[in-house]
Amino acid sequence: MNAFFFGLGYSSTSASIQMRISGQYAVIAGTVRTAEKADMLKAEGLNAHVFDGTAPGATLGGDLQAATHVILSIAPGEAGDPALLHHRADLDAAKNLEWLCYYSTVGVYGDFGGAWIDESAPLVPRNDRSDRRVFAEQAWRDYAQERGVPLCILRLAGIYGPGRSTFDKLRDGTARRVIKPGQVFNRIHVEDIGRITALAADKRLDGTFNLADDEPAPPQDLVTYAADLMGIAPPPEVPFEEAEFTPMQKSFYKDNKRVSNAAIKQALGVELLHPNYRQSLKAIWEAGK
Repeated sequence: MNAFFFGLGYSSTSASIQMRISGQYAVIAGTVRTAEKADMLKAEGLNAHVFDGTAPGATLGGDLQAATHVILSIAPGEAGDPALLHHRADLDAAKNLEWLCYYSTVGVYGDFGGAWIDESAPLVPRNDRSDRRVFAEQAWRDYAQERGVPLCILRLAGIYGPGRSTFDKLRDGTARRVIKPGQVFNRIHVEDIGRITALAADKRLDGTFNLADDEPAPPQDLVTYAADLMGIAPPPEVPFEEAEFTPMQKSFYKDNKRVSNAAIKQALGVELLHPNYRQSLKAIWEAGK
């Protein structure tokens, strides 16, 4: 088997590591945006190709056409998904294609006032980014149906892990305890994304699944808990109405929901390695030591 990743970023790299560990893949290849990162990944044994999403990647055709498993992790633009726009012909030429996986977002659901939802909830996205994800999901469903291959759509919650956590924000002084009563978010540890992707690839899992932790929580609780682990005072509380946000930061607070992960756990017969923010942050802290 050969795996190909469109977008070897934080989450995809975790998945590529898990797939390499399995020993089942002869070649693991993928795309990055710069030649510098491509060179770095090549030194680690990955076939990395430059593809910035604005034009076809000059070198990736051979590896993509040889792929049995293709994982898609590039955010769609206004014109659609970059992989489909620029490399559909190469995908069509992948004669041994067995499985597709698309990383989407729980943002496609929109706002549910803090209520629990699952994959049956209607999609009412509240921003352009999530709108594009809805269209991209359907584009990949249409393509998978045309090809007759299974497609696993993983709707990811807020991603965190080593190097991308509350600890980093506390260290650089950007962590804030913004208080919006009733507001909660789900998150997902990057290690769980990698592990679930590898397990889903092994089963050629088909369908749409939420990938979120067990315990949605107020964002300020993570800051308080991480500061306690670090042995420092947390930043002061700031009422939501007084907090300064970028437009993107503010958009996240428009969505308030509790996302169920029961379907993916049942489909794969697993529990998460990091089921809540306390266990996740503790593991990140211990690993950092």
